[in-house]
Amino acid sequence: MIKPTKIQVRFADCDMMGHVNNAVYLSYFEQARMHYFGQLVGADWDYKKQGTLLVKNEVTYLKPIFLHDFPEISLHLIEIGDKSFTFGYKVTVEGELRTTGASKLVCFDFRSKSSVKVFPEFIEAFKQLEETA
Repeated sequence: MIKPTKIQVRFADCDMMGHVNNAVYLSYFEQARMHYFGQLVGADWDYKKQGTLLVKNEVTYLKPIFLHDFPEISLHLIEIGDKSFTFGYKVTVEGELRTTGASKLVCFDFRSKSSVKVFPEFIEAFKQLEETA
């Protein structure tokens, strides 16, 4: 099992209400994806040849996150299709669920500029992802 991504909330992440701004969560999700991809396929993965394009994000805000909180993001596989896959996110602070989300990504070859079937390496690597209760 891959350990959740630990996030450092920056002052700039917060809005006038004192909590993390809604748009910042998408950056947090991106950090989580890169953390997990690093563990799943390694640092030498060629994203230009075997890349992904983000096509959809969803965020459900349950409770705010504040400047001095220490959020962690776990990632799990929701579904895998022919050319795309969807990750789910759970953002917790000290074990309390604060936010959930999902991102749909399409596998893409940037050299040929075309979508491609989900890479076999991804299919195998995604078996390591576990849904957390």
